[in-house]
Amino acid sequence: MTGPYNSAVEPIRFFNRHTASLETEQVFGEGFLRWIYGNPLGALALGAWVKRPIFSAWVGRRMSTPASAARIAPFIVRYGLDPGEFADPPESFTTFNEFFIRKLKPGARPIDADESSVVFPADGRHLGFERASAIDGVFVKGQKFDLPKLLGDADLAARYAHGALVLSRLCPVDYHRFHFPVAGVPGETRRIVGPLFAVSPLALRQCLAYLWTNKRTITPLATRRFGTVLLLDIGATCVGTIQQTFIPGKPVEKGAEMGYFAFGGSSTITIFEPGAVILEADLVECTSRQTELYAKVGGRMARSA
Repeated sequence: MTGPYNSAVEPIRFFNRHTASLETEQVFGEGFLRWIYGNPLGALALGAWVKRPIFSAWVGRRMSTPASAARIAPFIVRYGLDPGEFADPPESFTTFNEFFIRKLKPGARPIDADESSVVFPADGRHLGFERASAIDGVFVKGQKFDLPKLLGDADLAARYAHGALVLSRLCPVDYHRFHFPVAGVPGETRRIVGPLFAVSPLALRQCLAYLWTNKRTITPLATRRFGTVLLLDIGATCVGTIQQTFIPGKPVEKGAEMGYFAFGGSSTITIFEPGAVILEADLVECTSRQTELYAKVGGRMARSA
């Protein structure tokens, strides 16, 4: 914990690459999150119930009932989503979860074609660090990243300690399929069991360790230009399902779909070998100010060193 800092007071601000402006996040379920992570009674509920996979499974079942479809139209209006991007019309979804894991039309997320580029794997708010072992001051001062605990392997952490790391945070309002940031051959996925804390800054300002205690998966991606890239998918409150749609050992193109998260907010983390990439300047600059950069799938995240 970070002491007297109160995450329930400060709004979540991010820099939008596409509008070149600083914006305030509209937080889905904001009242509940602020109560859970900013109120002593909420903290009791968090420890006893909310962090447990059974809670997220219960919410997931509710969002998979026919009655949940009534939430779709108000959600689109409230959060300003563009149905013109959807591969299927909003009225075709029979449950909220069907809508939540929606696909987009071909071309809705153009993939940077430069062979030297690495692209963002998800729509979301991103932080980029040039050295994975020297990350501190994440969201608030004094919070340090624990790479060995995140990877669950001290030897693997030592190998990537001086490589770049990008944290990509998806909100419930975002497109929730995630993609490969570069072309390569994905290996077998390793799964790490854990609780399901929220990954909103409202929670991470209080305890960054949620990232390396939550349920997560780690997939190595062997590439020609960038070495072996580690791709992590992190579950969170109301995200009990991390569904991967690729085939291990089968080559993938940059921007190809890797999988999707069911209902809720979630995160991905991309970690590179030392000296493999140079992160984009706006990503590094925003991160130095503890401000997330909003960018969409396919936009440039880094380039080969």
